[in-house]
Amino acid sequence: MNQRITPALRPRWRHALWGAWLGLLVAICVWAPARWLAWGVAQASQGRVQLIDPRNSLWAGSAQVVLSGGNGSRDAQGLPGRLRWRIQPTWTGMRVLWRAECCMAQAASVTLQFGLSTLQLSLSDHLSQWPAALLSGLGAPWNTLQPEGQLQWRTEGLQLRWSEGRLQMTGQVELQVQQLSSRLSTLKPMGSYLIHLNGRPEGTATPELLLSTLQGPLLLSGQGQWVGARLRFTGEASAQEGHEAALSNLLNIVGRRQGPRSLLSLG
Repeated sequence: MNQRITPALRPRWRHALWGAWLGLLVAICVWAPARWLAWGVAQASQGRVQLIDPRNSLWAGSAQVVLSGGNGSRDAQGLPGRLRWRIQPTWTGMRVLWRAECCMAQAASVTLQFGLSTLQLSLSDHLSQWPAALLSGLGAPWNTLQPEGQLQWRTEGLQLRWSEGRLQMTGQVELQVQQLSSRLSTLKPMGSYLIHLNGRPEGTATPELLLSTLQGPLLLSGQGQWVGARLRFTGEASAQEGHEAALSNLLNIVGRRQGPRSLLSLG
């Protein structure tokens, strides 16, 4: 004899079905694999940043970082050791703790806060040191320069806020390029340099960038501004007296040659 489900039992089946789907969704979120994050990073960076050999979960995992020139590029450079992360959801966004084994003595944190038509990113103050050779993986012009040396990265009070598509930056970013050398010059090292990105305390949509030479026979200087997503920069490169011949080939490549100087321009 066929049995019919009575109207009173139908809501129970619906509730059970919804409960099963909800449980499955929660399980997927909790046990989401790290490779999902690796896929998202690759898509967002158009293949320039890749997380290779991802392990554990999306929320607490590790991977090896590889930089490349993008999809189809033959240039790639991997970071020694692994990058480890932990993602902590909050009521208004998320907090990400991350540390590169090779280059960071302590973990840094990034806090994302979402609002109505706003997004705020805050990076904890930290100091880290990275191999300059990693830049070669990004393709031109880095694969031609083949830089060697150390990149010391420091942030202080860094905060980025997007409101209705407009960016405001607060805080400081400092990058020291230490003992830089290149395959385009026999001088090793060519010098050490400071790149400083300055955002006003009240925030600015056009943070100022300054380039200066700390020491070395290759003299670099310049200034610029970030305007939207583009950097507008002008500067010059030249050689100390007595080093002109050793740096001539490099000066011909990095900018537009004008006598003993090479004019630099971006944007």
